[in-house]
Amino acid sequence: MTYVWLSVAFLAVAIGAGAILARVSTARAGETGGAGSHWRAVSLTALALVALTAVFDSLMIAAELFHYDPAHTLGVTIGLAPVEDFAYPIACAALLPGLWLVLARSRREYRLLGKDGLLRQALVASRPVSWINTAFPFAAAMLLTTREIDWVLIVGAIYFLVPYNLAMYGINDVFDYASDIRNPRKGGIEGALLAPPLHRPMLWLAAITNIPFLIVLMLAGGPVAWFSIAVSAFAVVAYSAPGLRFKERPVIDSVTSSTHFVSPAIVGLALAGATPTAGLTLLLVAFFLWGMAAHAFGAVQDIEPDREAGIGSIATVLGARRTVRLAIVVWAVAGLVMLFTPWPGPLAAIVAVPYMVNCARWWNVTDANATKTNISWRRFIWLNYASGFVITMILILAWSLGP
Repeated sequence: MTYVWLSVAFLAVAIGAGAILARVSTARAGETGGAGSHWRAVSLTALALVALTAVFDSLMIAAELFHYDPAHTLGVTIGLAPVEDFAYPIACAALLPGLWLVLARSRREYRLLGKDGLLRQALVASRPVSWINTAFPFAAAMLLTTREIDWVLIVGAIYFLVPYNLAMYGINDVFDYASDIRNPRKGGIEGALLAPPLHRPMLWLAAITNIPFLIVLMLAGGPVAWFSIAVSAFAVVAYSAPGLRFKERPVIDSVTSSTHFVSPAIVGLALAGATPTAGLTLLLVAFFLWGMAAHAFGAVQDIEPDREAGIGSIATVLGARRTVRLAIVVWAVAGLVMLFTPWPGPLAAIVAVPYMVNCARWWNVTDANATKTNISWRRFIWLNYASGFVITMILILAWSLGP
């Protein structure tokens, strides 16, 4: 598949969907002249994004941070960036405003599009603030291995950005409803409170948006990729689905949760044909330990609603104090493991420190006030962005040092 066909398909879907969503929203609102002003704004936004893409893509290509395979492009460039690269900012400019208009509406008559409709709740359930946590490991793993952007990387990044998170968190919100209705933190950036009528549609939506991507990614890889994709998909379902419910198996719950974030990187490595090395293994081990610590600490705040709903977790079994201390120790071990990775990997060891400091204030927390750890959990969410910036800088350094 060439970049041009992928770009055309992406543009067609985005522009078509954006036009439909904008038309529905303005028509229902009874706005006059709404469509014209909407598309003028979209055009200006697209022009700005195209200009920014031309500048920054050219700079990154000139710095040899990545390149495109000439065999898969038309050969037409703006600056140094191939013309196909501009499909994605244009698609975002066309689609996102229309999506925003629909999701911002609060009329309850829209079963699919209203405030309490499926699409709005699906967006909340997918935890947009955390999308990057799964897309970034996949894209970084592929890009650092192949050192080029191809259609597999683009399709995989899109999958792990949105559909994957919709499945992971949407399935969880469906089957955790019994505890979520007792949990005051649900209904915002920390997850949706899905009304029972939306449960079956949410499961169908997760299946419909995930299966096509999984098939395409499997067709793009070999046996190793098939296995890693299967493990990743199984972990997403097994964590929450009845009959498996790994989230109710202490320690296994943290292992499965960490798999949710490490497996995208492993899938990326498998699709890129990466060669296993001791350094790469240590890096993945450190990442896995980080994920286990993050899950364990996150489970502390839910001890009360989980126990009321009869849901077991590493935190309900060990108790708040032991779980917090365990999370700090595991983060420390993750940092130590990074010290033994090839340069510049040891620089990433410092990333463990802010998480340990953020968690340390709850060293003596009790089950009775475990819900207060939500203060640090919300800070943890934003710490991920700061850590992602540091990791990105280290990856750029690793790139400049060569394979």
